[in-house]
Amino acid sequence: SVLSSIHMYEEPFILTPYSNNDINSLASCLGRKGYYSAFFHGAPNGSMGFNSYAKLAGFNDYFGMTEYNNDKDFDGYWAIWDEEFLQYYAKKMTDFPQPFVTSVFTASSHHPFQIPQRYQGKFPAGDLPIHKCIGYTDNALRQFFKTASRQPWYGNTIFVLSADHTNQVGHDEYRTDEKLYSIPIVFYYPGGDLKGMSNVPIGQSDIMPSLLTFLNYDLPYVAFGHDAVVEPDSLKYVVNYNNPLYQMIQGDYMLQFNGEKTVSLYNLKDDPMLRNNLAGQLPQVQIRMEATVKAQAQQYMTRMVEDRLTIATDTATVK
Repeated sequence: SVLSSIHMYEEPFILTPYSNNDINSLASCLGRKGYYSAFFHGAPNGSMGFNSYAKLAGFNDYFGMTEYNNDKDFDGYWAIWDEEFLQYYAKKMTDFPQPFVTSVFTASSHHPFQIPQRYQGKFPAGDLPIHKCIGYTDNALRQFFKTASRQPWYGNTIFVLSADHTNQVGHDEYRTDEKLYSIPIVFYYPGGDLKGMSNVPIGQSDIMPSLLTFLNYDLPYVAFGHDAVVEPDSLKYVVNYNNPLYQMIQGDYMLQFNGEKTVSLYNLKDDPMLRNNLAGQLPQVQIRMEATVKAQAQQYMTRMVEDRLTIATDTATVK
């Protein structure tokens, strides 16, 4: 979703029978403009299929636990500790030819929520086991940006921070079908003027088209997300899959569609706990949102089956 703007409908793309389809990615799109690309993940190589995805998505290189080559920094469960691996990531990028695009997948904030022994008692325990790990990962990111800020490429780099999924819940409102999928997404450009906070929802699939718009990318590509940079707020929406329902959020409303009909419609502003189902009561809102959900699902399924997730850039026609 983040790197190729492909939703997860029913099951993750890499687990579908179509996982060998040709796909776009930030790496393949920017590669056409001369960008070098690399994918970083501090777990044992092969973990979660990321190195296979990276190759399919057109990344030039993959850096995992093998390339890190120091198993003493392994956390014993998932991967190299975040702090050490992010330092490796920051310094390694200085060796790359510019321009470049990279991605790093961190791991320390996952179950069983361990932190290095030297940090025991250093971060607030909070109310949930994950809280001290978030403190640790925040600090690892802080150290990463300290190192990165001293590198020659820093001021000319756009950073995007996104969670891959939600985790332990401490507030009831985050147990609803809407907030169960709510994560932060941050765009940071130290060399520019990206400031402020928007509460208009965007999704992981919007990251790739947003970055390509920001970079004035002028070649055609396929994306299931949309640009969050210049597109008017009134047109922005998010679609995701909440088994067995398709969900769409636009403006104040969330619609849930079961593949055949709308089963729920909620006003998120007036009813954040989703207690008042408005299905059938707001036909103009429901019909418009339902048509968008259907179109997204139809495009996704058709393009998957027909292997049309890319565009032939030499003729600018659909593959």
